[in-house]
Amino acid sequence: MIKTITRQISGVFILCSLSIFAMAQMPNSAARMSGQSMNVGHIYGKIVDNNNKPIEAASIQLTQSKMDTATKHKRDFVIAAMLTDKKGEFSIDKLPVFGSYQLLVSAIGFAPFEQKVSFNLKMNGGDMSQMMNAVDKDLGNLKLKEDAKQLEGVVVTASKGMLQMNIDRKVFNVDKSLTSVGGTAVDVMKNVPSVNVDIDGNVTLRNATPQIFIDGRPTTLTLDQIPADEIESVEIITNPSAKFDASGGGSGILNIVLKKNRKAGYNGNLRANTDTRGGVGGGADINIKQGKINFFANTMFNQRKSKSSSYTYRVDQIDNLKAVLTQKSNPDNGGHFAFLRGGFDYLADNRNTFTLSGVIVGGRFTNTDLPLITRDSTIGSYVSSELGNSSTNSKFGFDNYGGTFSYKHNFAKAGKEITADANYNSSKNSNNQLVATQYFDLNNVPKTPLLQQRSEGTGNTKYVTVQTDYTDPITDKMKLEAGLRAAVRNYNSENLNFIFDNNSGKFVSLTALNSKYKFNDQVYAGYVTFSQKINKFTYQLGGRIESSQYTGTLIDSNQQFKNSFPFSFFPSVFLTQKINDKQDLQLNYSRKINRPNFFQLIPYYDFSDSLNISRGNPSLLPEFTNLMELSYQVNFKNGNNIISTLYYRNTNDLITRYQYRDINPNKNLSDSIFISSYENANSSNAYGLEITALNKIAKWWNLTTNVNVYNSKINGSNLQNSVNSQQVSWFGKINNNFTLPKNFSVQLTGDYTSKTILPPGRGGGGGGRMFGGGNLSTANGYTDPLYGIDLAIKKDFLKDKSASVSISMNDILRTRVYKVHSRSDYSNTIFSYQDNERLRDPQVVRLNLSWRFGKFDVSLFKRKNLKAEQETMQNGMQGVQQ
Repeated sequence: MIKTITRQISGVFILCSLSIFAMAQMPNSAARMSGQSMNVGHIYGKIVDNNNKPIEAASIQLTQSKMDTATKHKRDFVIAAMLTDKKGEFSIDKLPVFGSYQLLVSAIGFAPFEQKVSFNLKMNGGDMSQMMNAVDKDLGNLKLKEDAKQLEGVVVTASKGMLQMNIDRKVFNVDKSLTSVGGTAVDVMKNVPSVNVDIDGNVTLRNATPQIFIDGRPTTLTLDQIPADEIESVEIITNPSAKFDASGGGSGILNIVLKKNRKAGYNGNLRANTDTRGGVGGGADINIKQGKINFFANTMFNQRKSKSSSYTYRVDQIDNLKAVLTQKSNPDNGGHFAFLRGGFDYLADNRNTFTLSGVIVGGRFTNTDLPLITRDSTIGSYVSSELGNSSTNSKFGFDNYGGTFSYKHNFAKAGKEITADANYNSSKNSNNQLVATQYFDLNNVPKTPLLQQRSEGTGNTKYVTVQTDYTDPITDKMKLEAGLRAAVRNYNSENLNFIFDNNSGKFVSLTALNSKYKFNDQVYAGYVTFSQKINKFTYQLGGRIESSQYTGTLIDSNQQFKNSFPFSFFPSVFLTQKINDKQDLQLNYSRKINRPNFFQLIPYYDFSDSLNISRGNPSLLPEFTNLMELSYQVNFKNGNNIISTLYYRNTNDLITRYQYRDINPNKNLSDSIFISSYENANSSNAYGLEITALNKIAKWWNLTTNVNVYNSKINGSNLQNSVNSQQVSWFGKINNNFTLPKNFSVQLTGDYTSKTILPPGRGGGGGGRMFGGGNLSTANGYTDPLYGIDLAIKKDFLKDKSASVSISMNDILRTRVYKVHSRSDYSNTIFSYQDNERLRDPQVVRLNLSWRFGKFDVSLFKRKNLKAEQETMQNGMQGVQQ
């Protein structure tokens, strides 16, 4: 009796999970539960003879045993019937996913063939894409006159909630994030566990800058150029295996999976939003499948209006000369950007699919600022004070174009496939800025003439990647994966600076500040991974070989800077022990590389900030990182789940930014200056404990909690100024989701970050552009504690909840004040330090409207080459789990 009830509950849970997903995709044709299961099942295959030649016009009949309402006895009913085509192929869709079927194949001259068919849905902790594979079943090549083994059912499970946790990665489902609706990927990342986002949208993963991918491939788009409403999910991979790029220095991968291919069939979505800053936006999605063609498109337009406040306090001490600067400003930013993505799939036959897609993104922005500056200079007992008024007006624009061509072939053997894809991306940007500054004494009498500076810049990037991946589940316990990848990037940039000449009444060029350069970057790689399951123990061994080279050129002087790194080997090992049905333990290791880029290598002096001259270092070496993780996951009753991870990251020859004092290469400015550059520090070490928990407090309350405690240490004793720093830090995130009556839902999120050491290569927060206004780019810096709370409320309405309205407010307590302290010491009498405080867009209220429509067709999911989109991000450890 108990077993029967358990099976019934499990069946209801699976059915409800499928229903929720279906309604989210196509509300107007949500699952009808009256007397039948969801008709989303799809089976297909190929009929061949003993020589594997296709059999045309073979009769395919699918039957199911049901109760005859007239006789009150069970009998076989014909569910579907058809003839195979010239290729011997057949395809039957719109089948109920529960229950078993009998497949009968007959052809003239061949013995009849019978086989039981079922979808065998089971619970096993997977994700929704696995569920889709289960209800889209390939029966393979069926030979007549011979006995054929039944194909094993694919074990799947439905996933619920905002976060899916696997022992090798986490998947954050963006459609569950109410506070990011109508925003950008920056707003999404603020809710993603393990991820920190600063006031400028810079993202760190465990206090290191991760690689950002879109659909499994590198991108030239920044996070604030990607609309949140176009994102399906974010995959967090803290220690990628050899299947993934070794570059990035072991800082992990954040893969943004877009919605373009997640809505198979005929469906769409219309959206609109506005906020209290006066910004408006809107967007639409559409997916249409007709015959062998599946068309998809997304578009979005969004205005951006932002207000900030900033305060900077800086001290520069050189022997008996002391300069103190304070600056207050309230920058005002505005503009708009648009996003358009589209493409189509061509389903050549049951096992071959081609996809062509493209994306266009563009934006135009302006910035206005009127900072107030105070400067106090002290020489011995003499003190001089002055006030400064400055105005800044700048414009920035970008255009991004990209395209992807992909191919996927499913072999007759379940799970065996080969994919290939080519990606092209081109990005152009332009900017110009006008800064006017004048200083006065305390009686408001001008001390300096009005100084007007103008800068202009242009740049473009072209990025090409080509990749192929092969997967072969040798048995249900073993899996082999291999692939090849090539990435080529070309970059051009020109920056011009001018100063207004009062005598001629014209702007004249500042040759020493101008730059014009280009570089070419190439990376070639290949990988192999092998995984095997032995009882409750699973292991994966992987190896990756990468080779890279790049060439940079200063165009005006024709100076070239070349650097190449020969083939390097990057191993990975993943060991997983399944303790029981509820507990897993995993130990993993990988080796990564972070190669210095052209900007870090080029020996060009940048004078744009007279007190922070920057210069590259052509002697930089690549840094190598060893990563280790020990993870423990346990599943409790009622959907409660917790995963704890101990991690350690060791980096040798750490590329870090630091300052030193040297003779000014431009004698017209001063005798000696601070120079910011890059150098290889001895090493860095980071270790910590991260705990993520999913808890169902009540039927109406789900809680996600993420806490990360870690210690970061930089050993720069080999540098001129002995840059050493260490800090124990922690941060936490809490996400509450409440399901209320009358189709209301509420999301309340909070985050806290303790005092944290600045990641290598980053300086303090922004300041003014004049005296002392730049960042102190040094490893000796930290951020003060920071916390904030966000709130969102959503109401679903209309039939099948096809429409919704939501309202959200960020930083409702106005507490996200970003405070940064940075310091450089050169001797006891020569040092510099800076404190900066910034607050950006607190308590902004955003109103969002959405309407969903369409029909649901699950058959496309298994057909697509998701290597070019999502599947390339899946860790190989999953492949051996059936």
